[in-house]
Amino acid sequence: MRKYIYIACGAFAGAVLRYLIRGIELQSYHENVPLNTLFINVLGAFALAFVLTAALEIGTLDAELRLGLTTGFLGAFTTFSTLCKETVALLKNGDYFSAVSYVTVSTALGLAAAYFGIVLARELGAKLANKKEKAAAAEEESDVD
Repeated sequence: MRKYIYIACGAFAGAVLRYLIRGIELQSYHENVPLNTLFINVLGAFALAFVLTAALEIGTLDAELRLGLTTGFLGAFTTFSTLCKETVALLKNGDYFSAVSYVTVSTALGLAAAYFGIVLARELGAKLANKKEKAAAAEEESDVD
């Protein structure tokens, strides 16, 4: 039951944050590609890859909390359906270049962000493991003396 509470709380927070970010007006931006949704999805791809890699490879995150962050928060924060709706709207308006650009850039940046999320989590994990090894070696050395 607890995992459902984590998912629900995460989903609430993720949906609210997405709503707030989508509402930000970019004063000097006058193109058709929806940058707010693009930013949300790229950030979500990075965060999902980082959290899952850190949780599964470093193993310091409770499984229920991981569900709340990934399925709940990031599932509600990112918005593939909005990307599709906005792309269809661009196509209906005859803005084919913007539609293709939007999907292409969203996919490329999303994959790149996920890749960097994995790399960063692994780097962090390696540094933490190195610190633990040094601390264990220092403790073992002090026990010998």
